[in-house]
Amino acid sequence: MTLDDLAAVIATRSTAEASESWTAKLLAQGPAKCAEKFGEEAVEAVIEAVRGDKAALTNEAADVLFHLLVMLKSRDVALDDVMAELARRQGTSGLAEKAARKKG
Repeated sequence: MTLDDLAAVIATRSTAEASESWTAKLLAQGPAKCAEKFGEEAVEAVIEAVRGDKAALTNEAADVLFHLLVMLKSRDVALDDVMAELARRQGTSGLAEKAARKKG
């Protein structure tokens, strides 16, 4: 499954009844709840990265990606827009890109 596939699944499930879909339930609770859940999953991934449990980190990373896409959906931010921003940054040093953001 690609991130595009996952984004499509999330889009489809977003129209389901909240009682039938975790995605729909989360989205029905609004962007703040989606962001909170993303944050929880990100922290869990960090913990597993520090612990060094590869299987647990893999599971948490999947949760992070899923909940990131749900959070983006909650604010109508398309994955294509995020990918376009990454493409724009391609070939630019991370240090240079970060410095440019501070200027603007």
